[in-house]
Amino acid sequence: MSAQKDRWVSSFFFLLFCASSIPTRGSARLLQELSPQEYFSSLQAGRASLSYFSHNVSPGAQPFLEQIENSAEALQDYGISVVKVNCPKEDVSRYCVKENALRKAYLFRGNVLIREFPTDALFDVNSIVANVLFALLFNEVKYVETLADLQNIENALKGRSNMVFAYVPATGTAEHRAVMEAAFVYGTVHQFVLTTEAVLLKDTSNDKPDVSSARLLFCHCQRTTDLAQPCRRTAMEQALTMLNIHRHLKLMGAPLVTEVTEDPEKVSTVHLQLGLPLVFILSQKETYEADRRTAEFVAWQLLGKAGVALLSRDLVDLNVLLQSNVALKTPDEGVPIKYLVLEDTDEVITLVENKSKVEQIQEDEEEEEEEEDDSEKENNNQDIQDDQVVEAVSRDKKRELPLEQIHALTEETFHSALLETARTVVLFYASWEAVSLAVLRSYTEVADHLKGTRGVLLSRVNCWDWPGICTKENVTQFPAIRIYKKGERSVMYNGMWGTEELTSFIMLSRVSCPLKLATIEEAEGYLRGEFPSELSSYHHTSLLGVFSTATSEAREAFEEAGNILSGHVTTGMYFEDDALALSCKYAVSPPALLLARSGGRSVEGIALSKQSVQDMVQMIRYELLDIFPEITVQNLPRYLQLRKPFLILFSDGDIGQIESKEMLKLAKGRPQQAFVACWLNLRKTPVGRGVLKAYFATMPSLPVLIWVELHAGGQVFKFPSEQSITEMNILSWLEKLKAGLEIPSSTLSEEDWKPPLPAYDFLQMMETAVPELPLHTSHRRGDTPARRPPENPGGDITVQEEPSQDTKAEKVGSPGRDLRGTVPRLAAREKQGKRHSEL
Repeated sequence: MSAQKDRWVSSFFFLLFCASSIPTRGSARLLQELSPQEYFSSLQAGRASLSYFSHNVSPGAQPFLEQIENSAEALQDYGISVVKVNCPKEDVSRYCVKENALRKAYLFRGNVLIREFPTDALFDVNSIVANVLFALLFNEVKYVETLADLQNIENALKGRSNMVFAYVPATGTAEHRAVMEAAFVYGTVHQFVLTTEAVLLKDTSNDKPDVSSARLLFCHCQRTTDLAQPCRRTAMEQALTMLNIHRHLKLMGAPLVTEVTEDPEKVSTVHLQLGLPLVFILSQKETYEADRRTAEFVAWQLLGKAGVALLSRDLVDLNVLLQSNVALKTPDEGVPIKYLVLEDTDEVITLVENKSKVEQIQEDEEEEEEEEDDSEKENNNQDIQDDQVVEAVSRDKKRELPLEQIHALTEETFHSALLETARTVVLFYASWEAVSLAVLRSYTEVADHLKGTRGVLLSRVNCWDWPGICTKENVTQFPAIRIYKKGERSVMYNGMWGTEELTSFIMLSRVSCPLKLATIEEAEGYLRGEFPSELSSYHHTSLLGVFSTATSEAREAFEEAGNILSGHVTTGMYFEDDALALSCKYAVSPPALLLARSGGRSVEGIALSKQSVQDMVQMIRYELLDIFPEITVQNLPRYLQLRKPFLILFSDGDIGQIESKEMLKLAKGRPQQAFVACWLNLRKTPVGRGVLKAYFATMPSLPVLIWVELHAGGQVFKFPSEQSITEMNILSWLEKLKAGLEIPSSTLSEEDWKPPLPAYDFLQMMETAVPELPLHTSHRRGDTPARRPPENPGGDITVQEEPSQDTKAEKVGSPGRDLRGTVPRLAAREKQGKRHSEL
């Protein structure tokens, strides 16, 4: 009977969730407007209604009315109607008097008044739904303020029912609403208890909870019959939302241990359906009772994290090693069950909580680790090449990346995926390489930012698994990102690997480059940053090309330059009959460029004298550079590419207005071809302190103005500290530098910045080992060993990779497949001999 009730509750919850997800034309049609007489005559026994009474609506009451109207749809899901009662002017009854009208809302069940709410307590949809359900579910949800009250309720429930104890910092919040909605569904199954007392939360927790966050505990009182024993409690680790509470209660209602008498591959439990693993404790007739106790102990430790089943060897024919005592089944389709040999229950718990230990555990693991340590000591010099990227990947190697929103492509799905959406973004990477894994983290953050963006598909190709794709797409280095557009050639990304830069590149690439504008109004709006609208939230400089009918050659070059720069800049193009009028407004003649910075507040006209595509690309990139930029790690490469001397003002914070004004006059007044005038904020870019230490023996006082010849001799000159930073003083100082009258403060080394050791030649290492083993080994269907990449110096990050199609049907001898099939065997051979610690 309880199983039927649980299924009924789950079905009701699912229908309720679906109903609340169905879009409607708005909540206005759900809101009834009645006179007082019509309202009281329409009240039905057992049906609840929320009403408010009003005369003329004042502007101050408008926000409250909007929230009440918005809540009508949500309350209707629970059979509660929302009614606006229009009071006639002459009506002076209790509800229509000015003291009550629009200051209170009333909750009726039938014609019985249940609760009066002050309108300031109903400030949004969450507070309205939470407070209304709280009032209606007074018997189902108990509110407690002291530990004694909670213990009394707990003692009354022991041996009879379970309890759901929820703490919310305040009523009327989204978390309060989620608890009330769950109580509406599960109130007949479990006793719900609510509190807002932080002290009570601390008293019921073993750790030091964060009282600013809501929390939910499931108390297993039904299993407890001894009044002296407290009920076991299982905390919900996820945020307090309606779906998370439903999921948690489903897990708590599942059997603690499931006994399995069939093929474990066919077993499906609530845990697997909810995306959690299932742990099998392998048992036999002689040790059944002990194994049962072990399974129950493990189940309590993993409650809410994994399911536990008892698998009898006597009833199921298992073709596994006799010493195997634990098996792990993951919810991922196509992933075989792992059979392991573990020493104690702690290892079982670690197996679930630490997913990096899912691989087969060998009996001689300790011996192999000792051999590996010895080989690493012999090759300690290899650690010199470890950099910050490797260190960061190693530090977070146990963190699982959320790859659900990124499609994994294979040789079979790559080309079809490019045809599914207007733009497909593809990350080509290697799952064992540190920089690839670091970029993959940024890529997952980009996917989260762009979730729900139409016309963009984010995908990835593991070049270690699918070298054929990377070869055909001419991916000669990884990581690499390309955007494929239907009917157009792909665009390669060559910027910084940060989340913000990647997101901007993808969003800018969605707009045609150049964007053809039809009217002067559109062109002006484009210069102001208002068009296209989808880029209004992304900072970008607007670049508009203006062409007449007689300048077709320049226009074609500009179009081709726009295609090359797509994703990096936004360009517009205007070539209508009145193009001359637009260009004359900014004192240029077609062909010309109009450059708008800072939302169109200043527009600069630039004559187009160069006609070749490459010259135009170079000119556009140059014109987009700031006149007096702040140098950061992100933009430094763009200015280094100019191969010019740097005039840098180092400052501990923002530079003063006087210095900024003088430096800007200098940058504008001198030909920009001579040098790069810029400044560096040491607080925002602390690596600048290391730069100054490389320039000088001691740290100079700030601000300090430096001239450095990065590409010609490496000489560093320091502006005299006794002189004020003005345009005239700087120009006079630069003339002395040119005449050779100043002595450099230091000279940078001419040595190239190279790694301390040569790069690894992975192909040569693998080719050397290939003759020792057969290249082609046939495998039964599904028996292909899992491919394992070389061991990265920092360790592997936990990445869920989809099973390769080759594990389903190995194409023996086909081009490009032998390496992937041989690599695991090479790794096994190297374990027997001397290991390559650098791999």
